[in-house]
Amino acid sequence: MNPVIVCTPRQLVTEMWDAVLALDESAALAVVLRALDDGWEAESVLLDVIAAVQGRVGEEWAANRITVAQEHAATAISERAVAALARQPHALASTTGRRITVACVDGEWHALPARLLAEVLRLREWHVDYLGAQVPTPHLIAHLHRTGPDAVALSSSIPTRLPAAHATITACQAAGVPVMVGGAAFGPGGQYARLLGADAWAPDARTAADDLARRPLDRPQPAHQPIDDLPHLSDQEYTLVVRARPALVRTVFTGLQDAYPAMRGYTEGQRERTAEDLSHIVEFLGAALYTGDVELFSRFLLWTADVLNARGVPAHSLLPALDLLGRELKDFPRAAGMLRAGAARLTCTPLTASASASASASGTAE
Repeated sequence: MNPVIVCTPRQLVTEMWDAVLALDESAALAVVLRALDDGWEAESVLLDVIAAVQGRVGEEWAANRITVAQEHAATAISERAVAALARQPHALASTTGRRITVACVDGEWHALPARLLAEVLRLREWHVDYLGAQVPTPHLIAHLHRTGPDAVALSSSIPTRLPAAHATITACQAAGVPVMVGGAAFGPGGQYARLLGADAWAPDARTAADDLARRPLDRPQPAHQPIDDLPHLSDQEYTLVVRARPALVRTVFTGLQDAYPAMRGYTEGQRERTAEDLSHIVEFLGAALYTGDVELFSRFLLWTADVLNARGVPAHSLLPALDLLGRELKDFPRAAGMLRAGAARLTCTPLTASASASASASGTAE
């Protein structure tokens, strides 16, 4: 007879969160293992406890209640909790011959969502090749040719990885393997998954596993050129802006010292963070140009404004940066329009609720 479940998901999440916040790995692992002993299904522990705790880690970082170092340490504990659960004999399952490769898009370091999916699929009797974070596309394709999986599951949390995701999706399909994608990078409702030609999208690991069980993915049609999916790229604005990013950041950073006088009193650390923020702004502008979606850029700006407010930096400090960037890109109609639209959203949107959109805008700290 199975043990009686004595804790609710909320209680387990609270206990594990307290352990993670204290950086007490032993206590966090004890919560996970006790839940299994108390009769919790391994999949539920993965998705309703560990994933929930990790979601809170991102929220607390965005609200400036934990540091980047704490966020990284907490993520490492969550990863080891997943590994501890996977090692338990009663959490292991046999395989039925279905094989899937699970990987992160090249440049994507947030590997925990992909790891959670890999473990859920193992529990559901898939043979899983989990390749982890930042998998270069050529190495992924070589792996597909060696192993011949039924599908590839690609994960990405940050929209700036979407161009790499597009190239990877196309390469996998050219190798004859269908692609399911997931992660915040693919936008609300998976809108960028459809835009980039993925064979399927799922909002979370449980839905992905359910969908794969319900209907196997069809082998893709003959390959086509990625440019066919995104004809707006023919104006080359995306390519030119991305290539110019270092020069744009330097120029805007220099101009900000006059346009935003408070910057003159910044410490060296604050100046470094300002340069990083400017670099992210150009990166996200590039992603918006690639997808042709101004909302991608506006969501990022609103999220950034909330993060800056939480750190005591006035959100209106973004406006002179956007103005300076717009002057540099005045000959790029789409980019200039996105900068104007983003600035307009910043000036008319209350910066209190946009943190809830952070998952679709940026993900947690890098």
